[in-house]
Amino acid sequence: MDSTTNAPVTVIGLGLMGRALAGAFLKAGHPTTVWNRTTSKSDLLVAEGARRAPTVGDALKASSLTIICVTDYQAMHELLGASDVELDGTMVINLTSGDSAQARAAARWAGQRGARYLDGAIMAIPSAIGTAEAVILHSGPQPDFDAHKSTLDALGTVTYLGADHGLASLYDVAGLAMMWSVLNAWLQGTAMLRTAGVDAATYAPFARQIAAGVAEWLPGYAEQIDSGSFPAEVSALETDVRAMAHLIEESEAVGVNAELPKLIKAMADRSIAAGHGGEQYPVLIEEFSKPRDS
Repeated sequence: MDSTTNAPVTVIGLGLMGRALAGAFLKAGHPTTVWNRTTSKSDLLVAEGARRAPTVGDALKASSLTIICVTDYQAMHELLGASDVELDGTMVINLTSGDSAQARAAARWAGQRGARYLDGAIMAIPSAIGTAEAVILHSGPQPDFDAHKSTLDALGTVTYLGADHGLASLYDVAGLAMMWSVLNAWLQGTAMLRTAGVDAATYAPFARQIAAGVAEWLPGYAEQIDSGSFPAEVSALETDVRAMAHLIEESEAVGVNAELPKLIKAMADRSIAAGHGGEQYPVLIEEFSKPRDS
C-alpha cells in the first residue's frame, strides 16, 4: 500500500500520453522511473528528474506501482512477457486502449504470472492529464485500486468502476458512443441550418441548450430501462416516429444527407412493429441490445 504521498511509480511507454502521465507524477512529487523502446523520448522527463531504466525488467523493479501505456495489448504482452521480465509480485495498471475481452484476458495472463493487475481507460487528451478534467477509469480488484489511489490522484479524476476488468474498456466505448452521437446530431442540424444561411457558431448555443436538456432525461429513462417498464409519460414512440419522418423529409427537401435519421427511424419502426408503439422512447433499448441481423 502507498504509505506516503510521494510513493515511487514507473511508467512504461512514452508516447504523447505516456509522457503526460509521467510528467504528472513528477509534478506531484512522485519519484518516477520511465522506460521506452526509443530512449530519446525520455530525455525531457529525465531532465525534469525522472530516472531512465535500462530495461523493462529494471523499470518494474524500481517501483511498487507500474503504469503501462503503449500502442495496443499485443505490445503490452510483448514487453511484459519477455523472458527477462519478472512479473511475480508486481502491481501493473494497464492504460493501453483496447476492448473488454482483451482486458479480461490480460488480467488472467498477468495473474498467471503472479502480478496484481488493474485495467484502465483514459478519458482525456494528454494536455489535460494532471487536472480534474482528466477522467481516468479503473476496473479490477478494489483493494488494489484503493492501495494506490493516492498516487493515481496525480493524474486527474480517478474513478473505480468495479471488479470486472472489462468495465473500464466498456465505459470507454460507451463514452465514445455518447460523444459521437451528440456530435453527429449537431452536424445534422448544422448542415440543415446552413442551407438557410445560419452558420455553425450561431446554431451552437441553441444546440448546446438542447443537448443539456436531453441529458436531464437520462436518470428517469434509466429507471425505465432497469425496471423494464416504459410508460409513455412524455411521448409515445409512435408519436416520436412521426417527428423522425419530418426530420428525414426536411433533410431531403433542403438537400442534406438523411442517412442518420433514417437509420434511427428504421430501428423505431421495428420496435413499433414488435408492439411497442405506445411505449416511451427508451423502449428502443431492446433494438440496441440485439445484433442487426437478429
